[in-house]
Amino acid sequence: MITNNQQGTRVDEVANGIYRISTPMDILPGGFTFNSYLIVDEQPLLFHTGLRMLFPITAEAISAVIPVGKLGWIGGSHFESDEFGSMNDLLGAASQATPFGSEIGVLTSLNDFASRPARGFKDGEEFSIGGRRLKWLYTPHVPHGWDCGILFDQSTKTLLCGDLFTQPGADMPPVTESEVLSASETMRGMLDYYAHATNTAVILERLADLEPSVLACQHGSAYRGDCAGLLRELASRIDRGREETPPPS
Repeated sequence: MITNNQQGTRVDEVANGIYRISTPMDILPGGFTFNSYLIVDEQPLLFHTGLRMLFPITAEAISAVIPVGKLGWIGGSHFESDEFGSMNDLLGAASQATPFGSEIGVLTSLNDFASRPARGFKDGEEFSIGGRRLKWLYTPHVPHGWDCGILFDQSTKTLLCGDLFTQPGADMPPVTESEVLSASETMRGMLDYYAHATNTAVILERLADLEPSVLACQHGSAYRGDCAGLLRELASRIDRGREETPPPS
């Protein structure tokens, strides 16, 4: 469903009650998409607010599904403008909403930035938004950011995986069953945005052990298929790249 013809923003259900709000922008050759995910429940949750300049367009898209004022939770993976830029505008529109992120993210950024106190989740912490239980997984430096974390919806086994599997391009299907690793590795080759932490493979294996059925990527299409296999293949490629990179002279 197109919600803004001028910008090309669209809303699509990628899993039961989980909506991808996607806005294409011409910031890279071939374009690039910025995705937020709206989880509908008694306390609806928005994962990634979008850029501050896109607030009116993002609010318009949310309103196509639920009134913005009904949002109960507003947060993101790590503190960057595409994750939290519209936070305070959304908090102003949703008076009961709680801003959230990782404990480290709240300590270092969110409690200074947000217009009201934020909730910092511990690694492995679970919480309810009504009929759904969500789980926060702390993933420092994977792919980047000391404060980085990922959200898992246990009812649909959807992993809201932030910048993992970022895919370039503007005209992307909302959800695909074609593998997305090739496209995301192309993106990593263009702009290597990974921190290359020593425990990256351990963190990716932990995510794979969840056996997710959908990867809700922040940039590009959501992926439905063998998500665990995709996460393990990514870990393998990163490890191979580390082994092949010569030490600095």
